[in-house]
Amino acid sequence: MSPPRGTKDSSAPAGERRRYESPLRQQQASETRDRILGAGADLVRGFPSWDWRGLTFRAVGERAGVSERTVHRHFSTERKLRDAVVQRLTEESGVTLDHLELDEFSALVTRMFSYLSSFAVTPTAVVDPSFAAIDQHRRNSLLEAVVRATPDWSRSQREMVAAVLDMLWNVPPYERLVTAWHLEPERATRTVTWVIDLIREAIREGKRPQG
Repeated sequence: MSPPRGTKDSSAPAGERRRYESPLRQQQASETRDRILGAGADLVRGFPSWDWRGLTFRAVGERAGVSERTVHRHFSTERKLRDAVVQRLTEESGVTLDHLELDEFSALVTRMFSYLSSFAVTPTAVVDPSFAAIDQHRRNSLLEAVVRATPDWSRSQREMVAAVLDMLWNVPPYERLVTAWHLEPERATRTVTWVIDLIREAIREGKRPQG
């Protein structure tokens, strides 16, 4: 006998009723989460720097068209929200770090930089006049040294090599070796000079970059 209209069938287990309704709820939740992550990724692509402090529940909610509370329901902390956005951006980039092979590393770097070039981040430059003058003098001297060592190379090829050498004797790469890789200062220095020597040998052997 069927229950009267307008009443619930108490004979059906509560778990069964939840299972009946869950597919639609799960789909809606998945779509909302996807919209939130898409909004977060859009925000990051528009940031003028890599400072992600603007990636907040409120900002992402406004971009996604949902409430701040809804964002919080899907991500309990802003750290978890940022981690999920990073994962979304990584998937978009097509850069896969699992089972990385050195033979594929060059192509991976190319893909990564190509993807990052679509972001609005503006590279920072040396603005202090004194430091800017020193930086310019250093780059000029390095380029002149490369020119003397590569008499038959194109200007583009010379600039590419000089730029890489300039990067290697800059402070940030050295600091990353020490802080992220925990190399002692002496080992970090040997690592940098090893790469510099490889470039010098490549120049002597006539191995040019594709300018």
